[in-house]
Amino acid sequence: MYSLFHLSVQRCKTLKEKDLIRTSESDCYCYNQNSHVEWKYVWSTMEVKISSPGLFRIVYITEKYNCQYPETILSFIKCVIHSFWTLKESNEITIIINPYGETVCFSVEPERKIFNYMIHVNRNIVDFKLFFVFVAGVFLFFYAKTLSQSPTFYYSSGTVLGVLMTLVFVLLLMKRFIPKYSTFWALMVGCWFASVYVVCQLMEDLKWLWYENRTYILGYILIVGFFSFVVCYKHGPLSDDRSRSHLMWTLRLLSLLLVYSGVAMPQFAYAAIIFLMSSWSLHYPLRAFSYMRWRMKQWFPSEELVVKYLTEDEYREQADAETNSALEELRQACRKPDFPSWLVISRLHTPGKFADFVLGGSHLSPEEISLHEEQYGLGGAFLEEQLFNPSTS
Repeated sequence: MYSLFHLSVQRCKTLKEKDLIRTSESDCYCYNQNSHVEWKYVWSTMEVKISSPGLFRIVYITEKYNCQYPETILSFIKCVIHSFWTLKESNEITIIINPYGETVCFSVEPERKIFNYMIHVNRNIVDFKLFFVFVAGVFLFFYAKTLSQSPTFYYSSGTVLGVLMTLVFVLLLMKRFIPKYSTFWALMVGCWFASVYVVCQLMEDLKWLWYENRTYILGYILIVGFFSFVVCYKHGPLSDDRSRSHLMWTLRLLSLLLVYSGVAMPQFAYAAIIFLMSSWSLHYPLRAFSYMRWRMKQWFPSEELVVKYLTEDEYREQADAETNSALEELRQACRKPDFPSWLVISRLHTPGKFADFVLGGSHLSPEEISLHEEQYGLGGAFLEEQLFNPSTS
């Protein structure tokens, strides 16, 4: 059977990017896995659009050997879905293919003998659905602990779970009545896969269901959502640490699954998962480092800086001392042999005053001292203006 499958696949036509096929023959087609990895196509997908004036259906060619000996769990799930899930007849079908995934083969089977159809293969450089799933996974990973403690997230997620996966929601409510854990988990796996199958099948026909059965869909969402919210409200949000911890780890595992499903390249998905796990694991060394730093501060306390305010007399004394010290440094610098004294004297208005300063005299003349006392001394014009002028107060 394995060789017969390969013979049937070899007879199928290979699809490539930008292919445009117009034919009237019922044939099979395959899109082979792309071995050349290009990082600009991390979130890219291949879109195979099949259109025809008449009705037709798509039949996936499933390899029986892979169903018996699957390489991964995802391969087994895809094989089972393709085995039991037959698409309805339509005059336009779009298939989304991962360019770096497994080889996808399908055949076009018309409803009537006279049949014309067209196949157009196009690449979506950025599939925003994939990108949104990836970003949602990263956000859920880092905020899993916060969301697990949020009552709003508890009620909203419980309501959504009741609407989309009613079987899983009902099984969680009936958990206390199931004596054995093995029986419960066996039922949980079956309800989970059944719910995923139903949701995926309804998503394919969502437009048709919305236009034809809009009233029933809204009624189902309102009724089931209301009862789900009532049940969640009756049980109340999670209060014990064990339940919150279980919810947090469940959300983190779900986030890693979203990250893996949100990219086209498995290599990039593995790198992103390793980066998320390593960044989360670095949280514990950082906490240990901060704890050791806090302990070191307690063991070796540093002397606190004491700030002392100066009085008016201390301020004047310190100002006079610093001014005299700076003037003396300037005087010593002017006495050095390499000092350009003639160049400085030629640019000064009073060179005699500068010469007296260098030889040890005061840097202020008696007239300047007297003028300063008149302006800023006791009874000076500046002090009177500060005391008696209302605009300066």
